[in-house]
Amino acid sequence: MDFLAPFTDVLTPANIKFLLEGFWVTIKVAAISIVLSFIIGGLMGTIRYAKIPVVSHVVALIVETIRNLPLLLIIFFTYFALPEIGIDMEIMTAAIVALTIFESAMLSEIIRSGLNSIEKGQIEAGRSSGLNYIQTLRYIIMPQALRRMVPPIVSQFISLLKDTSLAVVIALPELLHNAQILYAQNESGVIPIFVTIALMYFIVNFALSLVARRLELKQA
Repeated sequence: MDFLAPFTDVLTPANIKFLLEGFWVTIKVAAISIVLSFIIGGLMGTIRYAKIPVVSHVVALIVETIRNLPLLLIIFFTYFALPEIGIDMEIMTAAIVALTIFESAMLSEIIRSGLNSIEKGQIEAGRSSGLNYIQTLRYIIMPQALRRMVPPIVSQFISLLKDTSLAVVIALPELLHNAQILYAQNESGVIPIFVTIALMYFIVNFALSLVARRLELKQA
């Protein structure tokens, strides 16, 4: 059929392989950023929740500053500005650092809100049973808060995966970057290529959405 002709012309095995290579870079950058941002964001959120004198205020200032900046600016700064002060990074490293900085700030707020959602009486009960503040946080508050935080955290991870496409501005060879190369070689292939990369993003993000929904149902 004629309307399928552009698809069959462009989506050759070699081109599909090229797109999948880009998608693998997207997944790899997202996975590393997710792990790092969860660790850093968790630490920042916990520090803010604990209200440690001075330190919590410094962390709050950092978080609010980053949250009010566009991710694209952070990507540009990481790749183009940091080399000016001697911090030179490869493209993939710069993308991971920028995404980690931005998503850590976002996740820290989710984690702080989750911790705040636990009733204060839980802390008093933990302390009265002989646990110190750290033990109360670790064994009583954090497990309950984590169950409540899972759906918004998964949603933030989905956003992070989609945000990796912004790294195309520094020529990270991810999915959108490889797609641009292909349709630049064949203008009639724009729609088939966009449909294909949309499908790739959809499959992964929809799977993550199902996981988040399942976790929400388990908590209900």
